[in-house]
Amino acid sequence: MPSTFIASAAFGLEGVAAAELRRMRLDAKAEAGGARFSGEYADAFRANLWLRTADRVLMVLHEGEAKTFEELFQAVSRIPWELYMQPTAAIPVGGKCVRSRLMSVRDCQSVAKKAIVKRMMEQHHVKELPETGAACPVEVAIHSDRLRVTLDMSGVALNRRGYRTWNGEAPLRETLAAAMAELSPWKPGVPLYDPCCGTATLLIEAAFMATRRASGLTRGFACERYPFMPQDAMKALRKEAEEIYAPETAFDIGGGDIDPEAVRLCEKHIVQAGLTGRIPVKEQDLRSLQLPQERGVFLCNPPYGERMSDRENCRALYHELGLLLKRHPGWNLCALSSDPAFERYFGRRADQKRRLYNGRLECELYQFIR
Repeated sequence: MPSTFIASAAFGLEGVAAAELRRMRLDAKAEAGGARFSGEYADAFRANLWLRTADRVLMVLHEGEAKTFEELFQAVSRIPWELYMQPTAAIPVGGKCVRSRLMSVRDCQSVAKKAIVKRMMEQHHVKELPETGAACPVEVAIHSDRLRVTLDMSGVALNRRGYRTWNGEAPLRETLAAAMAELSPWKPGVPLYDPCCGTATLLIEAAFMATRRASGLTRGFACERYPFMPQDAMKALRKEAEEIYAPETAFDIGGGDIDPEAVRLCEKHIVQAGLTGRIPVKEQDLRSLQLPQERGVFLCNPPYGERMSDRENCRALYHELGLLLKRHPGWNLCALSSDPAFERYFGRRADQKRRLYNGRLECELYQFIR
């Protein structure tokens, strides 16, 4: 019987994550905070392996009403935890409470943990749980008195691809970078250039798409340690992803940045991503940038100028981005910015806009399409 899962995603990316899941031929629908889908246990592993724009995959174990601590305790106690975790498992319990009668997150975590431990001790006929084994993270979320209990199938968040070990001044999360590439008019085979490449996250995520590299190919997931997961099926799915990956695929992806330190970080991350020599980056003032390709896409996350002292310089940069596009009449440009005056300084209104969040910062993805 299929289980229910949620691929949690940042606000604005729920639909993008749902579209990714549907391309995997999974029945998925966007909802607040992510995309809900149904499937077999192996499908949860496949989602972890391939999702580019989601934060983590959660298996839904219970949904219902909980207005009192007793109702919470009984609901959690009824879940057959002995099927999902070993008796030695570490059991961290996270919590969220929004507009509910039960508003103490700490108390809800404590009650849920007691219910899990009680059930596990009864089922395994022991008087204590050592919790010395692999972690099985549980989350108890209560919204408007509606309880949802989930088991984390990802472990470390999915944006942690493993290639970015150094951060610049304002790092772009990998999931957001992948979403920007997904939402832009760029497609694999079309030249892509980031004139404000920072630490190369956009460039690497685009290269992963071009080479059909699963975003989680070189990392592990919490669900691989769960006793109920099909080990042979997961190994087969990982092997399939390794075979699909085409690292020698030709692509035209590059970037530049005026900051030499950012360029050094770019080069380190490109090596870490296994793309040594594949993505050319250089110290480059975009005011003098002129590319030979007749068509392509500029995709960038320029500085936002959140501090007043930086805003004038950032807005001058937006103007230069507008001039850059004029110098490349066959190109499109997409830029993420939190500055509501971006279009005015760029020099024209965007053809398309999409609201996204960079962390907690509300931004717009501006698209200027020829």
